[in-house]
Amino acid sequence: MKKVFVLDTNVLIHDPESILRFEDNDIVIPISVIEELDEMKKGHGEIPYSARHALKLIDSLREGENGEHVNISKGVPVPNGKGGKLRIEMDEKLSVLQKHSPDNRIVSVALNLFKSDRNVPVVMVSKDTAVRIKAESLGIPSQDYKNDKTSIFKEYGRVLENTDYPNGIHSVRYMRNGSDIFRIQGEDKQTKIKPGKTLDNIAPKNIEQECAIDALTNPDIEIVALTGTAGTGKTLLALAAAIHQTTKKSPLYEQVLVARPTIPLGGVDIGFLPGDIKEKLSPWMQPIFDNLEVIVNTPRGLMKDNAAVSSKYKNYQYLIDAGILQVEALTYIRGRSLPARYFIVDEAQQLRPIDIKTIITRCGSGTKIVFTGDLEQVDHPFLDSHSNGLAYLISRFINEEAFCYLNLTKTARSKLAERAAKLL
Repeated sequence: MKKVFVLDTNVLIHDPESILRFEDNDIVIPISVIEELDEMKKGHGEIPYSARHALKLIDSLREGENGEHVNISKGVPVPNGKGGKLRIEMDEKLSVLQKHSPDNRIVSVALNLFKSDRNVPVVMVSKDTAVRIKAESLGIPSQDYKNDKTSIFKEYGRVLENTDYPNGIHSVRYMRNGSDIFRIQGEDKQTKIKPGKTLDNIAPKNIEQECAIDALTNPDIEIVALTGTAGTGKTLLALAAAIHQTTKKSPLYEQVLVARPTIPLGGVDIGFLPGDIKEKLSPWMQPIFDNLEVIVNTPRGLMKDNAAVSSKYKNYQYLIDAGILQVEALTYIRGRSLPARYFIVDEAQQLRPIDIKTIITRCGSGTKIVFTGDLEQVDHPFLDSHSNGLAYLISRFINEEAFCYLNLTKTARSKLAERAAKLL
């Protein structure tokens, strides 16, 4: 039976083309959603871009097939070839919901539609759990936006045993056969990898890390996804591999670029923090600097004005000063071209699928990109382990031969961290 889906603002921000994803069903967008998109469209970053994209797509539907103007309040065809229609619905007086918040106004539209014709199923679609709870409490069926949800990451990412092969995918995976480790690409191309490879002073502590180092240092693998809980070595190994390959005698890359979500690619703009760009980025980038200190053996409290003492140590700051290492926010990456970079995106589970697309399409010739994150630690209010950009990336690239996905399960930070991961 044909349904009517009422969309919340966050659905259109998450996927600006979501109105094309509902098959032959009708879509209703409350006027409050249009107002919220109008407020969000100003400025730079992915959220304003998504708001503008959604508004332009809705506006384009006001032109009929022959170029004539059509009334969007009465319903216009959705251009997906399935027969659904889109219309904008004006808010009516709040009934049960007394507070005049945008969320309540959106839910009230769904409630009025639900009451007006019980023969047509009405479904509230929102990525906000509070909105879904409100709708359900009023008797309105509600659901999360499901188009880009995936659980395929649960099926792959582990180091295979000989009895597991083949596992039906073409992306790079690793197999253990006795004491040997093999890299498998495509259908059945196997290459034995050299065990015990180190990255300067960083050595693998388990077989998962050996496989990760191989993937991170193999130039034929253009994109790597490393997932795992805290302390499994994801960020440390990625940084060590990047610096190793960028500072050796014949470097493979011109620069290491490290970025983390600071949330307009998800929520709080760095402009609200005091100081220059370096000071604004510091709270988000401190975990990167902590890992760099491990890699380059920089002791804490080293006197900066003591040249004799400083000269005895490699300091990660020299990498930044020399332009070898660049640490920046993802907020303003749209429009850039990044050739010959070793590009690391940390905490990638905090990104939306559209953010992942934006980032990868910035990569120029000769660039390798590595995404790291913990799929069980999603802090973004409108994402979860199945709908975030890192999970989406894995599901879409799982059959690409230049892609490798590894899920690290063994904590290598400390015995305390390992016990905490198990017990807590």
